[in-house]
Amino acid sequence: MSATDLTAWQRDLRAQFPIVVGDPGVAYLDSAATAQKPQPVLDAVLDYLTTENANAARGTYPWANRTTARVEGARDRLRAFLGDPEPDRSGVHFVSGATEGLRAVARDWLAPRLRDGDEIVVPYADHSANIVPWQEAAALARSRGARVTLVPMPYDAAHDYDTARLAALVTPRTRMIAATHVHHVYGNDMHVPRLRVAAGADVPICLDAAQSIGHLPVSVAELDADFLVFSGHKAMALPGTGALWSRNRRGPAYAPAGWPGTPNTAGIVSLTAALDWLDAAGLDRIASWTRDLGARLTAGLAGLAAYEVLGCQTSLAADSAVQRRQGIVTFRHRSIGSNDLGFILAADGFLVRSDGHCQGEQGERTSSVRVSLHVHNTVDEVDRLLARLAALC
Repeated sequence: MSATDLTAWQRDLRAQFPIVVGDPGVAYLDSAATAQKPQPVLDAVLDYLTTENANAARGTYPWANRTTARVEGARDRLRAFLGDPEPDRSGVHFVSGATEGLRAVARDWLAPRLRDGDEIVVPYADHSANIVPWQEAAALARSRGARVTLVPMPYDAAHDYDTARLAALVTPRTRMIAATHVHHVYGNDMHVPRLRVAAGADVPICLDAAQSIGHLPVSVAELDADFLVFSGHKAMALPGTGALWSRNRRGPAYAPAGWPGTPNTAGIVSLTAALDWLDAAGLDRIASWTRDLGARLTAGLAGLAAYEVLGCQTSLAADSAVQRRQGIVTFRHRSIGSNDLGFILAADGFLVRSDGHCQGEQGERTSSVRVSLHVHNTVDEVDRLLARLAALC
């Protein structure tokens, strides 16, 4: 379904974002950093805080009981959202975001199991949040005398995972493969199901889904990963919340170490409301809308010689058979620095991100401008952005 066919649907959804409709001169183009919140999510949080705010699993009075039920219900809601085929077996743990979730897997589950000679495959061209935790796990193992090798994930020329080379790197000592579902710089769907084929049946895979949850349909049955983590604030929930889903099939069941403390109940309420809103809106349609806008932007940029678009070059045309950019388009001006370009665009109401995007050591060495789109963005915003960029050629 094209963006033209979805225009009326998108107009209705855009109207539900108070921050967007309240400042029509601004085009918010930074949803990969944090997503804006629709009114039903804000209403759900306000209703909770003004009617039954209490601590979960700490009291026996009605507000506390209802809060506890909300938290437990949120676990089941997330399993359903992810299409979990074994909900009685899996675990859902609420965290402050993807970074904490990845560190929890590395620290609480992997590090105690590492032995001398073990290996971890690390995606050094992905987000640093999916690199540093595995380095920390290896350091913890070294502190007790176990030498652990960090094996760089191989990439191909299109910045996708090179699964043929990966298959050759996997050994009987491979204890974890860390991967990303949608790349935060290039916008690629990283074809996670192919990783399982390359890894074999027994190697655990931990997946950073920060750029896919809330942006496109996600099925843990299809991905066949063992851990999936994401940040709620990128999925239209409040900041400071997120989730770690564990399959509990390969190796022991995941359990967080230490005393969990008070959960972010308001954040969990917002996450449940966000999942409800996204399901009602239709994630397949949201993904189609943002892919079409991204294709329109990449096609326009491809015609402007002053700009270099990062990522797979064969996906720049709007009618490309390999168009896989999931609403994220990153580029550079050939003579204007990216930070300067970001300031120029912000002065004209285009809110983009311009820096190194927290990419790892094998990623881009020069800063760039990232445009990340969501359902509230419009064709007109993309066209106005292209016109402004063309004026800077």
